[in-house]
Amino acid sequence: MAKILLVEDDKILLKMYNTKFTNSGHEVQTAENGQEGLALMKSFKPNLVVMDLMMPVMDGFTALIKAKADPEIKDIPIVILSNLSQAKDAEETVKNGAKAFIVKSNLTPSEVVEKIKPYFA
Repeated sequence: MAKILLVEDDKILLKMYNTKFTNSGHEVQTAENGQEGLALMKSFKPNLVVMDLMMPVMDGFTALIKAKADPEIKDIPIVILSNLSQAKDAEETVKNGAKAFIVKSNLTPSEVVEKIKPYFA
C-alpha cells in the first residue's frame, strides 16, 4: 500500500486518521506542523501527504508553497484536509499545487480514506 504523511496539529484527529490509514494497510508517519511535515517529506518520501491548513509553527498554506518550490519534494501529491470551508481557501491551495481540498467535517474518516485513493503516486 501507500506511504502516507499526515500533517495535523490536533492530536485526537492525528491519532484517529493515523489509525484509520494504518488499518487500511498504509504505512503512516505523522507531523504536527508544516515545518515537521516538510522535513518528513524529504526523509520519509511519502506517496501522499494529507495536510491541515491551520497549524502552529508553519501553517499548511506556507508548507504547501515551500513543498512545491522544492525540487526534491515538489512531485509528492498533497491533499488538504481542513475545516476551513471557504471556496477561496480551496481555490488558493489548488492554485498552489494541492491535488484536492477536503473539508473534514463533511466526511467520515472512512470516506476521507476512500476520497484520497486516487491521489496516491
